[in-house]
Amino acid sequence: MKNLKRLIYLKIARRLSKNDSNMPVPTIIGSNTKIKGDIICDGILQIDGQVQGDISCSELVIGLKGLVSGCVTVQNLQLYGTLKGKAIVDNLFISKSAKLIGDAKHNSIAIEPGAYIDGHCMRAGSPIPAEQGKPDLMLVDKTRSKAKVG
Repeated sequence: MKNLKRLIYLKIARRLSKNDSNMPVPTIIGSNTKIKGDIICDGILQIDGQVQGDISCSELVIGLKGLVSGCVTVQNLQLYGTLKGKAIVDNLFISKSAKLIGDAKHNSIAIEPGAYIDGHCMRAGSPIPAEQGKPDLMLVDKTRSKAKVG
């Protein structure tokens, strides 16, 4: 059954790559695979196995059984498994099944209730416009204005 699913996936991936060269075919690291070393990828990378090393790509999906130990620098990160290390991302999604052990620097973040985070999540770049607005508390001394009138 596994071989049949694999063959079907490969056929679909080949057809997609032949018909539309703009449609990226993801690189998948299977659950039985362990990699030691850095990975640099231009497209989409899905990790269901284990990676010890730094990863740089445009989009990274760490699956339920996926484990990454290292620094991750990506535009979009969808975390369903475990990340041990630093994440520098544009858009970060952490599911309820995920474990993030380390710091994450992001522009936008979405966290499902139940996600495990042991580290810091810090916003990168300039503050959002709501934070630059008026102060939360403003003190006004009305006694001075009443005394001078009249």
